Amino acid sequence: MKKLSLLLSIVAVITLSAFTAGTSSVWTNDAPHSQLFFTVTHLGINDVSGTFDDFTVSVESSKADFSDAVFNLTAKTSSINTRVEARNNHLKSADFFDVEKYPELTFTSTGIKPAGENKYKLTGDLTIHGVTKTITVDLWYRGQTTNPMSSKLTTSFQIDGSIKRSDFEVGGKFPEAIVSDEVKIVANGEFVQADQQ
Repeated sequence: MKKLSLLLSIVAVITLSAFTAGTSSVWTNDAPHSQLFFTVTHLGINDVSGTFDDFTVSVESSKADFSDAVFNLTAKTSSINTRVEARNNHLKSADFFDVEKYPELTFTSTGIKPAGENKYKLTGDLTIHGVTKTITVDLWYRGQTTNPMSSKLTTSFQIDGSIKRSDFEVGGKFPEAIVSDEVKIVANGEFVQADQQ
């Protein structure tokens, strides 16, 4: 009888461990400690940067190293900020993002591949200005720690990549001599588990 009880206990532990290992955790970005940057070249000689200030990101993963992570991002195009109001308003107009017609840009990852220690190639569908394209960006998992101010387990990621604005039909009236076709993207984020919030 004792052997049967021991056997049942072992089976229960193994089953519970397997279930726990396969359970996904959902993480969401901590907005005050997350930024979404973009940079273009102006007149072929100078880089000008901006941000989207209103965005949310969720990350779902069942592995501790996030090697199976799925990322979902939504940004409000009206939150574009280049520090110059007139330029912001122009970028919001139909000449560029047409924010009234296309109020959001989104990214949903579809694949992730190792590219070094804590580094990955993240592939997904990016939608801007009503156009969806598949892109691949560099993802750096920067680690995990407990935030001493909130006592919450916090993890961090950086995304680095580039796109062509012409692929998304943004700013078609403006040639590369004025604004570069290539747009560099950098996103830095801190994340906490959804059940900690």
